[in-house]
Amino acid sequence: MRILQLNFEKGWRGGERQTLLTMRQLMLAGHEVELLARRGGELARRASELELMVHECDNALDVCRFLLGRRRQYDVMHAQTANMMTWLALLRPWLKARIVFTRRTAFPIRKNEARNAWKWRQADALVAISDAAAAEPRRLGLRVAVIPSAIEALPLNTAHLQAFARQHQLEGRRVLATAAALTEEKDPLTLVRAVHALSRERDDFIFLHLGAGGSQEAAARELVRELQLESVYCFAGFQEGVENLYRLMDIFVLSSRFEALGSSVLDAFLYGVPVVATNAGGLAELLADGRGLSSEVGDPEALAANMAKVLDDPALRATMTERAQRYVTREHDPATMAARYLELYAGRGGLHI
Repeated sequence: MRILQLNFEKGWRGGERQTLLTMRQLMLAGHEVELLARRGGELARRASELELMVHECDNALDVCRFLLGRRRQYDVMHAQTANMMTWLALLRPWLKARIVFTRRTAFPIRKNEARNAWKWRQADALVAISDAAAAEPRRLGLRVAVIPSAIEALPLNTAHLQAFARQHQLEGRRVLATAAALTEEKDPLTLVRAVHALSRERDDFIFLHLGAGGSQEAAARELVRELQLESVYCFAGFQEGVENLYRLMDIFVLSSRFEALGSSVLDAFLYGVPVVATNAGGLAELLADGRGLSSEVGDPEALAANMAKVLDDPALRATMTERAQRYVTREHDPATMAARYLELYAGRGGLHI
């Protein structure tokens, strides 16, 4: 098949990593795969470095021109982001390809329900990465195929890991960390308060906040100053090759209010890091059966108590990581993910009601 993947995000987060992973797996299966991405974006750069076929566009008008000009060249057009699905929906009458959309968020639809339902109905196959991400389309009467995100282990860059550890003076300290943008849905303020609660009981750790900025960055930094956590809570920013840094962690923590699945949690599972998180959306599914400890959204004291429990109980850590590693290799295999997408691309299941 000739397959076009579409992702117009500027930065590099879980959805962009999944786009590249999907492309590579589809190519390994013998298909022709190309990418439509934002010019100068991180996804376009990384795809080019991997010598994948990338078509870069500057804006929505460029996207529409490309799609109309190439409408007969692809068997499948797969939108990996909501904005790209919007343009595919609007151009649907002129496009010849089978249209697939993957929903990667679990936000409730509070307005424009009819518009969203119409847009999603233009897809020949609608996919969600978890039952949490599928909930809103299903509520609006759509049939959704759930295909979880996949994860693959990457080679360790020892030099990067050692340089980062020296830079942040990690030797002799327990390392707790998150990998999340400073946005409202990730709830960094609850995370800061949880770290503050933990710091009142012990002083043997440092907390690393890995991830890009966002709407809550100023408030989070101010709260760290207000609670006098500067020596404990480190805003480490976006890190190239963040996968290396999981090897430094004693606990991975996520405080999300909304989470469709949680690709950073899958990374923690894969690299043997115990996870403490909220029960938002798909996180409850990931942490079930003893794979991690969860607490209610917005409860910093419970989050802190779970962090302390994991730090103090080696047997619990070992049980959690063993179960999590077994689960992630079984349920989030890249080749299995690609095979399920190929079934949808071929028209075997996933059609809307």
